[in-house]
Amino acid sequence: MLTIAVTIGIIYVLFSESWSFFSEVSILDFLTDTEWTPLFTQKHYGILPLLSGTLLTTGIAIATAMPFGLVIAIYLSEYAPNGLRKRVKPLMEILAAIPTVVYGFFALTVVTPWLQSFIPGVDTFNALSAGLVMGIMITPMVSSLSEDALFAVPKSLREASFGMGATRFQTAFKVVVPAASSGILVSIILAIARAIGETMVVAVAAGQQPVLTMDPRQGVETITAFIVQVSLGDVQHGSIEYKTIFAAGMTLFIFTFVLNLFSYYIKKRFQEKYE
Repeated sequence: MLTIAVTIGIIYVLFSESWSFFSEVSILDFLTDTEWTPLFTQKHYGILPLLSGTLLTTGIAIATAMPFGLVIAIYLSEYAPNGLRKRVKPLMEILAAIPTVVYGFFALTVVTPWLQSFIPGVDTFNALSAGLVMGIMITPMVSSLSEDALFAVPKSLREASFGMGATRFQTAFKVVVPAASSGILVSIILAIARAIGETMVVAVAAGQQPVLTMDPRQGVETITAFIVQVSLGDVQHGSIEYKTIFAAGMTLFIFTFVLNLFSYYIKKRFQEKYE
């Protein structure tokens, strides 16, 4: 009941403050304008630049985390000895305990200079380094949840596959992975939601340039980074500029809510398929 009450409170605050914002700003302009400059003299309130920055960094993060996470999960579940699995899995999960601001400074001071050494045109603040480091950060989530799903597959399925003459590789990818596909898909969707909601890595490494671009070498601003920027206290409380964080937060909430609903649907559908 406490969890439900807190969730209802969050939804109420977001939608009530957003309603006040949209009473002054057209929702059509909010969804279609290609400029986001609420803190400038010439004000524009188009959310598209923040959305493009969020989706760009998230896409890079998932493209990094998904293959590495799945390979690690399959190795730990199907190939690694039990002793190695018990040691490696907790070590992987330690990565999730590192403060995200540390990841942000690592992206800015280590990854960005490394990328600039062989990729021309990479800005000091850019989406590529932020996305890559976010991918490293969420890899333990993908690998841990996927490995749990793979490990939960009944041993009898593996034995039946081996009894039919299948190799370990064939058993892993043609029997175990399809049987655990619901858990794997859910882990990927949850990782996407985690990347969309990430704040400090993008705030430190991606910059604060709300431009509509899909070039990962450029600096971008995500929804969460903008919320941090406004929340620092330089904007007058109650002004239209201040209310933009609630409109941006509502957009972020809708994104993550839809992803959670989709993960629930996927999990339920595949569970019914294999029952």
